[in-house]
Amino acid sequence: MAFFDFLRTKQKPKHMKRSYYGAETGRLFSDFITQSLSADSEISPSLRILRDRCREISRNDPYAKRYIQILNSNVVGSAGVRLQVRKRNADGSLDSPGNRVVENAWSSWGRKDTCSIDGRLTWNQCQRLFIETLARDGEVLVRKIKNPTGNRFGFSLQFIEADYLDENYNNTAPSGNEVRMGVEITKEGKPVAYWLFEDNPNHTNGFGRNMSARKRIRVPAEEIIHAFIQERAGQTRGVPMMANVLSRLKMLDGFEEASLVHARVAASKMGFFTSPSGDEFIGDDYDGAAPLMDASPGTFSQLPEGMSFESFDPSGVGGADFADFEKAILRGIASGLGVSYVSLSNNLEGVSYSSIRQGTMEDRDNFKMLQQFMIENFVDDVYRSWLEQAITYNAVTLPMSKYDLFADQVTYRPRGYPAIDPQKEVNANIAAINSGIMTLQDVHGQNGRDTEEVFEQVAREKDLAARYEIETAFQPFGNKAPVPAQVDGETDGE
Repeated sequence: MAFFDFLRTKQKPKHMKRSYYGAETGRLFSDFITQSLSADSEISPSLRILRDRCREISRNDPYAKRYIQILNSNVVGSAGVRLQVRKRNADGSLDSPGNRVVENAWSSWGRKDTCSIDGRLTWNQCQRLFIETLARDGEVLVRKIKNPTGNRFGFSLQFIEADYLDENYNNTAPSGNEVRMGVEITKEGKPVAYWLFEDNPNHTNGFGRNMSARKRIRVPAEEIIHAFIQERAGQTRGVPMMANVLSRLKMLDGFEEASLVHARVAASKMGFFTSPSGDEFIGDDYDGAAPLMDASPGTFSQLPEGMSFESFDPSGVGGADFADFEKAILRGIASGLGVSYVSLSNNLEGVSYSSIRQGTMEDRDNFKMLQQFMIENFVDDVYRSWLEQAITYNAVTLPMSKYDLFADQVTYRPRGYPAIDPQKEVNANIAAINSGIMTLQDVHGQNGRDTEEVFEQVAREKDLAARYEIETAFQPFGNKAPVPAQVDGETDGE
């Protein structure tokens, strides 16, 4: 036993490696610099620059502009999120008259003269501005204006740019709460107020009030909708959704510009005349009698005495190299934005049905998450605040005692998505309904509709056909002969 103890004492200690290779600090990781900072400590010094750059690139970069368009059309759509009140009576039946009163009033409020305090935005336009601002600025500030003049509902919305909320304003409020990046929070991190500039601090050319004092006003949190995607615990402000692809977008834009200049130069400059002395410049900027020559097809010219011709043939990235590089960069940008390369680039070259279907399905999952985010952090808040004011102003003829019932028993219908392969998906839905896996509402909900709404529309169409004595050749419900499967174009295996 003593012998083995002796050997153990003579063994050299082994070098201890880290448990995770990603934490290594060797030569290959020397430029991988990290810091342990809180979420707000990371955001604060970079937020304004990120926001300004995202705004600039959204104005001028076609791919950034395309991303905004994708979100507007797929998250909001042409009709936006629709409200369906589902308040029920004590016997479980729907309170159809009361539901209809609230829905009609909500639709009337959605006009621009009552929806927004400036009279410029309809409710649908507010939703599009919400999702666009979220993507570009990273956070959305909306003030709920109660009792505005001339508004029969007593409620309007005011969109406020994030510039009004100074990310460099850190202080202690008179109440003792901490003010972090313009947001007054409790010790638990709950926002209780927002310290906003009275006017946009970035006004130039005489716009706005005199901002020499840059006065702030304290607005209670219940008047403000502050929506942003929280990525870390304790995060107070939002980061633009395009922040992680800014460098790639900028580098791609610079690469395209350089490639374009390269192509123009290559197509324009034929070569140079050289002389023995080297001090006789001949070019477009020469004021003297310079023997400039035209490059015409099928012609030969004699050079001046003592001069020779040196061709100019610039080489570099172009043609297939440029296309491959652009595709690689765009794929990384699309991944960072959460959309497919096909959608972002509008490039269907070499795309099969299976691949585009897979990309479309993944896109839609991301859009549905953003739809739910908008409903939970914007639409529902607006509806509840509006309903309270509308009942108070008697624009909705309901007792305030029923506010909770009509506020809670609602369904929000975001835009749906058409079937990618209608025949296959319809047959699959029929099989799922017959087997009890899905309901009619599950199927209708995929298209942004409600089963009751569909039934009402079918009944109206039947009554309309009977009124005009028209026999329809289809029956919406009942047993049907199975539709034969057909293959048109590419199949799933291609």
